Amino acid sequence: MKSFIEFKKQRELGDIITDTFGFIRMELKPFLKTVLKISGPYLVIFLLAMAAYTYTVGDIFNLSDFNNQTDNILLLFFVIMLFLVSAILAYTFAASAILHYIESYINNNGNVNIEDVKHNTNNTIWSFLGLNVLKWLTLIVSAFFCFFPIFYFMVPMTVVLCLFVFEKKDIGSSFSDSFKLIKDEFWITFVTIFVLGLIVMVAGYAFSLPASIYSFIKLGVFSGEVDPTTMSSSFVDPILILLNIISYLFQFVLNFISVVGAAFIYFNLNERKNFTGTLERIQSIGKTED
Repeated sequence: MKSFIEFKKQRELGDIITDTFGFIRMELKPFLKTVLKISGPYLVIFLLAMAAYTYTVGDIFNLSDFNNQTDNILLLFFVIMLFLVSAILAYTFAASAILHYIESYINNNGNVNIEDVKHNTNNTIWSFLGLNVLKWLTLIVSAFFCFFPIFYFMVPMTVVLCLFVFEKKDIGSSFSDSFKLIKDEFWITFVTIFVLGLIVMVAGYAFSLPASIYSFIKLGVFSGEVDPTTMSSSFVDPILILLNIISYLFQFVLNFISVVGAAFIYFNLNERKNFTGTLERIQSIGKTED
């Protein structure tokens, strides 16, 4: 019998990191199967759009063909839009599925109801998408003002989707309450997010290395014989496109770590503020004695 990880309790930084990976390791097969099944159609479109984008860029850099440049640019614009829309949908469906998976895991003491996860994900997806777009718009706008505001907004935006799923709040309440939740716990939460993000970033960089190295070899960077005329053929190289698809796929899956980590961060903050898990455990003890 597998052990149950209690989400609703206070944790230190190291505990959050350890339990994030512990939860994924314990639930790996059903977790990945559920999330990828729900987000899969949009993920496939996203990866195909990425391949089409790489190929189209190669055509634009083809200096021997100026006649079709206008058509290529229009095609590139269409591919970029398809790439962005499919990426937003794929990441949104995945994040929603992960949080609803965790919700079912908590409510059923580790026995996840997959049908409930699918139903709740599909039933709330448009509101979840709206909140996710608001979250990223907040981060993008804050980045334009200065270097420091984005670091401030990054902390509440990490838990905003968790408030929506776990507390059943609407978009406005989730957004405003995320700032209240991090109050007095900003710095330790920021450090936790930074460490978790660093781990994911390094892992993502490692998975992108094969494509980067192969691209440099094709361009002749390592040999010192860079030939601009080979640039277009390098972009449309099927091996490079395949390596990029694999790299994007792994980075997509690595994002699951960030979402699970955000859930642990949320429950840690909620427990420190409201003692929700502690009160529930006390009530359950009272019911057992009765």
